[in-house]
Amino acid sequence: MNSTIAFDIYGTLINTHGLTDILRQHVGNQATLFSQLWRQKQLEYSFRRGLMQQYRDFAVCTAQALDYASRSFGISLAEHDADKLLNAYRALPIFDDVIDGVNNAKNAGFLLYAFSNGKASDIAALLDHAGISNLFLDIISVDEIQSFKPDPAVYHHFLARSSSEAQHTWLVSANPFDVIGASSIGMKSIWLQRSPDLLMDTWEIEPTITIHRLTDLAAAITASTTF
Repeated sequence: MNSTIAFDIYGTLINTHGLTDILRQHVGNQATLFSQLWRQKQLEYSFRRGLMQQYRDFAVCTAQALDYASRSFGISLAEHDADKLLNAYRALPIFDDVIDGVNNAKNAGFLLYAFSNGKASDIAALLDHAGISNLFLDIISVDEIQSFKPDPAVYHHFLARSSSEAQHTWLVSANPFDVIGASSIGMKSIWLQRSPDLLMDTWEIEPTITIHRLTDLAAAITASTTF
């Protein structure tokens, strides 16, 4: 049986801090800090909405987080500037190891899916912009069940939609909460530690494998399943 790989998108394949050049036009040398707060609140809002069962799609979380970050930094974005930033979010850059890493996994015979908090249309735009949409069998979005990672329901939804079994399915993510979420329902997990400064949460749940470059993915899975 060919293993299935669920690729997280934001922060894993797509660089969520890829708008710092545009942000510098508004906050100067605080662009990196602004971007970090924007991302932090985006995820926080998705967690809170999932817990409260007050679903709004990820684009709404992103827009509301942008508004929070702007107010926190004491700036008032004009509507056209906010729209420009949110539109740019649909064309964020990929990391430099993505094309080779995903191609290697596909050539190794794995079944590849994009699996994201984002709406399928937004993920399709990102993958098209990156030139890698043809590498995936499908896009599976949490929007289909109106919840967010790491709700166990979204991982079960992925398994159902991809007709996969947990023990033969790998979640690849740079986000520790996502790795823990998938592992907690029996999926195998790969933490893509993109920086040595990033830490995995010290819970009782650990990733099956940790890698540092996506180009190591296919070989790492193959090695782990060779007995």
